[in-house]
Amino acid sequence: MKGAKHIEREWLYIMKIVVLAGGLSTERDVSFKTGEMVTKALREDGHQVILLDVFMGYSDKEEDLTGIFGRAEEVSVKTGNIPEVAPDLAEIKAGRADQSDNFFGPNVIELCRMADVVFMALHGENGENGKIQAAFDLFGIRYTGTGYLGSALAMDKGMAKQLFVQNGIPTPKGVSVTRGENAECAGALGLSLPCVVKPCRGGSSIGVSIVRTQDEFGDALAEGFRWENELVIEEYIEGREFSVGVMDYRALPVIEIAPVEGFYDYRNKYKAGSAVETCPADLPEEVAEKMQRYAEAVAQVLGLETYSRMDFLMNAEHEVFCLEANTLPGMTPTSLLPQEAQAVGMNFNQLCEKIIELSLRRY
Repeated sequence: MKGAKHIEREWLYIMKIVVLAGGLSTERDVSFKTGEMVTKALREDGHQVILLDVFMGYSDKEEDLTGIFGRAEEVSVKTGNIPEVAPDLAEIKAGRADQSDNFFGPNVIELCRMADVVFMALHGENGENGKIQAAFDLFGIRYTGTGYLGSALAMDKGMAKQLFVQNGIPTPKGVSVTRGENAECAGALGLSLPCVVKPCRGGSSIGVSIVRTQDEFGDALAEGFRWENELVIEEYIEGREFSVGVMDYRALPVIEIAPVEGFYDYRNKYKAGSAVETCPADLPEEVAEKMQRYAEAVAQVLGLETYSRMDFLMNAEHEVFCLEANTLPGMTPTSLLPQEAQAVGMNFNQLCEKIIELSLRRY
């Protein structure tokens, strides 16, 4: 490891680390909160950590990056609380000084190449869809989490659903619909009401609607197409919501998410007190184990290295359905994966270090 100094703690080295966050995803603000938490933990462990916005980048009048990790706190992006609405991406684009069409902001590639590892704190489209991972592979940049192919497969909910079905992983019946395609009603797609309409590659439940009447169907399509050109429409499963983290292809304890009101939407995910989360979930042992085995199967089928998190629903008959896979799970104060890790005795700092350790095995 480049100049890394070993100290007396398990799998812990003093490293130069870029925590990469922000970008142009609808989950930009959530990503900053993940980045803030990870940066704090890694600095507490003695690392030199720069929190960097992948889109805005970093620049100063001299453009001299010599010794920049010694000024890590000074040059890191400053973060705030997660708003209750998704960010205005057009406004974000307009705020970039160089107005370049390059997704990577000034000095991002240079700083990431200078680091021992990049901790991927990105969420959403460019971050979890494999494009940045593929670019980093070509630049020789080491990063945490799943590689480009697993990221791309998991990000496409329609493709992931097909792979679930082909490999015996239960998932709600559903279809993919593109903008301009005739989708006047759920019945024409072979589905009945209620149903769920959601963007194919989005996250944090942005653009997701539960449709209970035909009058709501058109509005749900319009809302979904605000965010993307492809949607997934699937049967609605009435039941309890769960999530299962997987690290190194082994499942963590199941966590249950019970929103105080409504469903687990953007607001309920990131506003403290909006949901009751129980880990380990109150489930019959055989049901919890079945959910864990399905989560591990998803990680194997999609090739999700290092760590991931799978979302499930369970109906009144204790049938479980996998909704999707998350390749860069949130690491915010209310996030699920850190709670699951805590249930097996791994605190937040240890979780961050373990993610780095598992990721560096690839190199």
